[in-house]
Amino acid sequence: MRISYQWLSEYVDGLPAPEELARRLTAVGLEVEAVERRGGELGGVIAARIVASEKHPNAEKLSVTRVDAGQGEPLQVVCGAKNYQVGDVVPLATVGATLPGGVTIGKAKLRGVESSGMLCSAKELGIDADASGLLILPREVQPGTPIAKALGLDDVLLEVNVTPNRPDALSHLGIAREVAAFLGRPVKPPAPRLVEGGGPAGDAVRVRVEAPDRCHRYAARVIEGVKIGPSPAWLARRLEACGVRSISNAVDATNYVLLELGHPLHAFDLDQVAGHEIVARTARPGEKLTTLDGKERALDPEDLLIADRDRGSALAGVMGGGHSEITPGTTRLLLESAWFAPAGIRRTARRHGLKTEASYRFERGADPGMVLPALDRCAALIAELTGGQVRAGVVDAHPRPARRLEVPMRWARPAEVLGAPVPPSEARSILAGLGFAVLREDGEGATFAVPSWRQDVALEEDLIEEIVRSRGFESIPETLPRLALDTPGLPEEARVTARVREALEAAGFSEAVSFSFVPPADLAAYDPAGRPVLLENPISAELSAMRTGVLPSLLRAAERNLRQRVEDVRLYEVARAYGRGPGEGDAPADEWTEVAGVLLGRRSPTGWAAPADRVDLYDAKAALEGVLEALGMAVPRWAARPEPWSHPRASAALVGMREAVLGTAGELHPRVAQAFGLPRGTFAFRLDLAALQAHAELVPRYRGVPRFPAVLRDLAVVVADEVKAGAVVAAVEEEELVEDVTLFDVYTGAPLPAGKKNLALALRYRVPDRTLTDAEVDAAHGRIVARLREDPIIRAELRG
Repeated sequence: MRISYQWLSEYVDGLPAPEELARRLTAVGLEVEAVERRGGELGGVIAARIVASEKHPNAEKLSVTRVDAGQGEPLQVVCGAKNYQVGDVVPLATVGATLPGGVTIGKAKLRGVESSGMLCSAKELGIDADASGLLILPREVQPGTPIAKALGLDDVLLEVNVTPNRPDALSHLGIAREVAAFLGRPVKPPAPRLVEGGGPAGDAVRVRVEAPDRCHRYAARVIEGVKIGPSPAWLARRLEACGVRSISNAVDATNYVLLELGHPLHAFDLDQVAGHEIVARTARPGEKLTTLDGKERALDPEDLLIADRDRGSALAGVMGGGHSEITPGTTRLLLESAWFAPAGIRRTARRHGLKTEASYRFERGADPGMVLPALDRCAALIAELTGGQVRAGVVDAHPRPARRLEVPMRWARPAEVLGAPVPPSEARSILAGLGFAVLREDGEGATFAVPSWRQDVALEEDLIEEIVRSRGFESIPETLPRLALDTPGLPEEARVTARVREALEAAGFSEAVSFSFVPPADLAAYDPAGRPVLLENPISAELSAMRTGVLPSLLRAAERNLRQRVEDVRLYEVARAYGRGPGEGDAPADEWTEVAGVLLGRRSPTGWAAPADRVDLYDAKAALEGVLEALGMAVPRWAARPEPWSHPRASAALVGMREAVLGTAGELHPRVAQAFGLPRGTFAFRLDLAALQAHAELVPRYRGVPRFPAVLRDLAVVVADEVKAGAVVAAVEEEELVEDVTLFDVYTGAPLPAGKKNLALALRYRVPDRTLTDAEVDAAHGRIVARLREDPIIRAELRG
């Protein structure tokens, strides 16, 4: 935002020097990035009054003038222009001056007549393209006045970086409020001299708001009898200094009020508004609009339009339409001032790739209290500049009145936040200077009314921020932090994750970090029934789906290792996986955290002391059991339960309490291995971190050393091949005197019949309160044998 120092001085008296003003604005959070002094390129050019003029004796197209430059004796200057009269005040480039084009003026003889300087046109001064004659200044300008001062070009511009939360500072009045607050002086806002005449404005135009959630207020005035033409020089120069091109007097008035008050306005040619009716509505399907930049735009049904009876007239809050723009033939104006919801304007501007002065302010939040003052100010200015007459009254559609925000603040709270005492009188004074009025007050605190232009203030802490930035951030004392006597522990999930990492790294695994985005083909091979979340704007076609498991990322990492001739791979990752929920469309996706790993190659490095055995399912199972041990969990039972990605012959699921599946380990199915370019004999595992956290015992439980001896017995039974050893172990563990069961041998072959196998179990009997007798152990052993024999699934035979 470019702020004119001269313009700003009209609202606040006694401004400090520009550099000091820039420093103080920066100190209160409005960073001034640059200070630009204008008019320096016109040094040596002054105002001069022509006191005499006669024809050049040797050239018909030249004249010899004598000019009063305010330096005593008149100067003789040869001139080729014809548009002046004796008594006019014109620019004089004195001897030694360098004009913006790079021409340096010196004493010269033109056709034998000496000339001490050069009378200049606007083009020669670099302020306009007009080179038809001299630039004629007002006759009240005193000779000798520097031309930059005479033209109002001796200004200083401040480039202010306004943060997105301070749209109120996107105007000269907004900056003036801040300056007045830290100077302790009043603000003098512009007071429009609005003269109304003619019939009521409501007889000339009607306004209807069909989208009240998007357009909270729409106000309009009608100005008749206008004459469109160029703006006066002071207005054009002021706009151009702030980076806005001069267009015409009516359009320039709207831009001037925008820079002055910060509220965007728009003027329509009323005779081009069909039915003399304005409707604020959303766009219809398939509707198009040609905007002022000449582009036809296909509108989205979410775009807010300002339309007439038949068609759209403007993209609300962003840019006007071409068919109702102001032209030299316009005689009647409809002047709009409205308040639009910021989110909708932001989406529309981005959707169409438009960034205008209006959208820049509306999408940050314009001042709802400035709708009518800006309208009146602009209407008065247009009437003054165009000679028009403002119809009586305002057509005001106000479906959503703005609610005044009230914020309470405790007097003790600023000191608690800032670490420095803030007397209530000082807090009250600072906030009052910024426009916050006290509504209610007692000994504990006060409730402040937030001014309409400060929509960023909603909390007690926001008021405290206003206090500290006004006092100066250097007022916050430097203090050492308090000594923390206790440090909060890590969350349970973080502790579980840390132990999982430690256990897997102890087993020789390296952690991988991969994208959550994977190729859809990888997910189809890993889990054909999965419901992946597809990305609308993917990085690439190969990364267009959110992974439904962490394994696909690790399998691709293993494949890249093999391509680089790294054949012994052990990788793991703890990361999020995603899946579409039961809903459709934009329904929230499911998320969960998995621990996954992949291993292939040799169990240990080849050497004379170790065989070059390949990893197998038991290595994967051992890795998972190491994780469970690190989490203080007893190893749950393993169950044959293949996953879509695992081979049915070599896969096992960890089943916890209430049949909860904690994870799975297995060999890759040949179909999956081929899809990922991996060899047979690649093994993988996955664990559900939430299930691990639910079963983990991170604090070890003390178990005393047994006081009584154990009784050891072996048991060998013959069962059918299809009987699971786990079922036999589970049946043995039902005996309450059994402390531990270990399967130490499985045998098939002669002399056992075909289809049979021998299971050898080591049993340990013990109770905590006494020594078991042989009779008790014999009875328990007998009960176990009977249970195994009578079980309809196991049907075991005792082997002698």
